[in-house]
Amino acid sequence: MSLRIVYLHGFASSPGSMKASFFRSRLRELGLDLHVPDLAPDFRRATITSQLKVAEPLVQDGPTVLLGSSLGGYLATILAERNPDTVAGLVLFAPAFGFAQRWEQRLGPDTMARWRREGTLPVFHYGKGREEKLSVKLLDDAAKHEPQPDPQCPTLAFAGSRDESVPLDAVESFARARSGRELVVLDAGHELTEALDSMWHLTHGFLASLGAAPASAHRGF
Repeated sequence: MSLRIVYLHGFASSPGSMKASFFRSRLRELGLDLHVPDLAPDFRRATITSQLKVAEPLVQDGPTVLLGSSLGGYLATILAERNPDTVAGLVLFAPAFGFAQRWEQRLGPDTMARWRREGTLPVFHYGKGREEKLSVKLLDDAAKHEPQPDPQCPTLAFAGSRDESVPLDAVESFARARSGRELVVLDAGHELTEALDSMWHLTHGFLASLGAAPASAHRGF
């Protein structure tokens, strides 16, 4: 039984992000496809719910392994919890648990008040390389979702010891909450791009253990 492999990009990112491109290339070398949907084609109106609606059909269509970066990692855990019969495993890169709460803390009361008053806030969109307006509905909607979902499937999670966006203890708490979750802490920042080769080596082994990739090129997990 073949497993579909899907990558969910991070907030204000795109299917052409560095990690998405890197993993797409590595999987292609194994003869495998990586599906990378654009989670927020209308960025201004993006919410957690709208991005889940983009991704959910991909996991409901058959057995799937989800790779998710930052906000995409958080979305992946929601999808896995909702779809335990089709999501076979998760690979999470600095998953953004507690997304709404951390955003409010980072912006502070003055910026939050302005965002609510004006309805939109200029945010740098890394995928487009420019500022884009974002509706405050993102945070209002995010507050409706569980800050740290509890999916049952096998999970490999990566976290950076120098991550200033997602606290290490948030990912550690997730990893400790259930057996079958492996946490790898890397000497890296939030993007984890300093450790792409190491992450690929471990991800390949994890995918092979699920039957989603050939085992010939990996050296254990």
